[in-house]
Amino acid sequence: MAASERRHSFRVCVVVESPVDRVTYALQRRDGTLDGPIQASPEQQRFEATIRLGAPLASGQPNLLGEYVSGPPSDRFIYINSGRRAGQANSCWDRRAKVKLSSLSAEWIQTATTEQRVLIQGRIRGSAPDGGPCCATVSLMGMGWVIVREAAS
Repeated sequence: MAASERRHSFRVCVVVESPVDRVTYALQRRDGTLDGPIQASPEQQRFEATIRLGAPLASGQPNLLGEYVSGPPSDRFIYINSGRRAGQANSCWDRRAKVKLSSLSAEWIQTATTEQRVLIQGRIRGSAPDGGPCCATVSLMGMGWVIVREAAS
């Protein structure tokens, strides 16, 4: 990524912890197409998206844009799909989880847009209370969104 692009974009990673066994999960683009699909492993699945910054909203909130960002400007989110909605035709599940971006702090966004090898990561539970894949608006686990500094390669 060019330095000029880097200043206006950052990466987020959603880690799906303990996904439902033998259920496919995928990251949904705004146009409805999927990234993946990825067959779940017993431990976790990772989905990464680049988010661009537009001109700040009238409220002063960051304006989050990009091919994976959905929702109105004041309430952006990304979708993690599962089962049939993730392209697994033979699944009994047809679900989509909404991961809200509104709690991304301006400070973390600033860090992620100015430092190399930094991303903002959140973790969600891969299953719902009924034992199926996560769905609807999901809460982030632990401390919510966190800054992750990747090791130099």
